[in-house]
Amino acid sequence: MRLSFYVFLFLCFASNVIAQTPATLTSDGAWCWFSDPRAIYTKDGHVVTGWVTKTGDIIAASLNPQSGKVEEKRLYTKLEVDDHDNPAFLELPDQRILTQYTWHGGGKNGMGVIQNTTSDKNDITTFSDSIVFKPQTAELLQKFKRETYTYANPFVLSAENNKIYSFGRWIGFKPNFITSTDNGKTWSDPKVVITSKELDINNRPYVKYFSDGKSKVHLIFTDGHPRNEPLNSVYYCYYEKDAFWRADGSKITDVDHLPFNPGDASVIYKATPETGRAWIFDIVINQKGQPVVAYTRYPTSEKHQYFYAVYDGKKWNDHHLIDSGKWFPQTPEGKEEREENYSGGLTIDPLDPSVVYFSHEINNVFEISKAETKDLGKNWKITPITRNSTLDNVRPVIPRYKKKSDTNVLLWMQNKKYVHYTDYDTGILWKVLVK
Repeated sequence: MRLSFYVFLFLCFASNVIAQTPATLTSDGAWCWFSDPRAIYTKDGHVVTGWVTKTGDIIAASLNPQSGKVEEKRLYTKLEVDDHDNPAFLELPDQRILTQYTWHGGGKNGMGVIQNTTSDKNDITTFSDSIVFKPQTAELLQKFKRETYTYANPFVLSAENNKIYSFGRWIGFKPNFITSTDNGKTWSDPKVVITSKELDINNRPYVKYFSDGKSKVHLIFTDGHPRNEPLNSVYYCYYEKDAFWRADGSKITDVDHLPFNPGDASVIYKATPETGRAWIFDIVINQKGQPVVAYTRYPTSEKHQYFYAVYDGKKWNDHHLIDSGKWFPQTPEGKEEREENYSGGLTIDPLDPSVVYFSHEINNVFEISKAETKDLGKNWKITPITRNSTLDNVRPVIPRYKKKSDTNVLLWMQNKKYVHYTDYDTGILWKVLVK
């Protein structure tokens, strides 16, 4: 009996150690953070995710967090070498998986939204051949001038008879959306959602999305790219019942009267020359249905600051989390950095939004840490996830649609080389987080 007890203790200890040790999901994969959800939990507790290889292949993968078993499926061969092209995933009501991705804007190799759907429940090995389509109309092209397709963000709303919404930066170089009532077989014409007051086809608002899967899609967005805008603020709105709404529930506009301007939405952060331009990283909702937001400010190009904002029903509680260092791309000697705003990145736990995982610079290496708050971000308890690394760990993500019964998994990118989004040699790691 005593021997069995000690064996039991040893197995528990060994299991804990194994659970807390990062494992390699792939040694060849990269992703951006604007084509999401790039990782989801399925109803059977598996994690489905995907990436772009250093030769430009698009890969989908399924991870069993309990056994560590990984299955892969190549969705597209040599799309292009660009981390913006990573696939985003949606579990359909019948438990098949739909994925969408794009070229980065498009060019000689192709243009449009690419889609694959599994034929069997949650079985990524049954993904269909790729279908390419272009969400456009002659009327929109005439009005908004520019045709380009980057990013895809698919969601399903059960309150709308399981209608699928997919958002991306498409016509006009602006956020668009399309809908499907037949699980993605056919799609509606696109609608442009947000635009500058005076149409500027070089201006591109950046958007992060989160859906409750029922009736709402939440959006945080900026005026444009922080590199291009004199000031870049952060805004919030949500879609529900054929309209877009501010945080306080006041209507911005009906779908039929889109687009609206950034300033028409709720302001989370108003940028100033002193506090710096901003960019966005994540949004979820808390148990009250209130938005919780993670974003970055740049008082200088080499000083990146993480902020956390919660709407409490009356106001935004917007607090500093930590200074994270500078950009993570490895700037070639003698060259200027092309992506000064590439912070290590943050992700909010969708099941417990008081928990944030973030990448920051420690001893010239980017490490992952966990931050916990009990007072809407005023104070933080920070604990390490990775330390003493020899390679940078960046762009962490907690898979979406997490359930209480799911194994708590964190995924992130690890860089053997990352010079640019078209010049990288990176992998994807994963780790079971034990409380």
